Amino acid sequence: MIDLRYVKKLVDMLDESSVDSIEISSDKGMKIRISKTPSARATMHAVQPMAMQPAPAVAVAAAAPAAPAAAASAPKAEPASKLADVKSPMVGTFYSKPEPGAQPYVTVGSKVAKGQVLCIIEAMKIMNEIECEVSGIVREICVTDAHPVEFGQVLFRVDPNG
Repeated sequence: MIDLRYVKKLVDMLDESSVDSIEISSDKGMKIRISKTPSARATMHAVQPMAMQPAPAVAVAAAAPAAPAAAASAPKAEPASKLADVKSPMVGTFYSKPEPGAQPYVTVGSKVAKGQVLCIIEAMKIMNEIECEVSGIVREICVTDAHPVEFGQVLFRVDPNG
């Protein structure tokens, strides 16, 4: 079982230092990796932890951002400079709808407001609602429902002028 106080203390220590990441492994196969990047703090949303079960590998915070080549290979509706990227604040599984069989939160062409829920990312059995950071029109959905996403991976592209 992971002691959340221990993890919080590690995060606090990392915040107060110039070290960028910490990785701790136990002889029981549990691994904790905590990383920090300046852009990660701005996009992270606070989540109240629920009961957690140990897993062989646990990503507590951010991993490295997705490679630029992956984003470049995706088709674009408009030049990227005009669109605001909504990026994943964590590693997890992307869900476009609140539950199986329901309508997606948004589709391409949907008008969105700042703070509106765009999707859910499941991380460590916790469902995290991802909110839009700008108002506008969704021009591109860059990930597939029920597929894994990485920290910093572009999920949506929103046209704030739309």
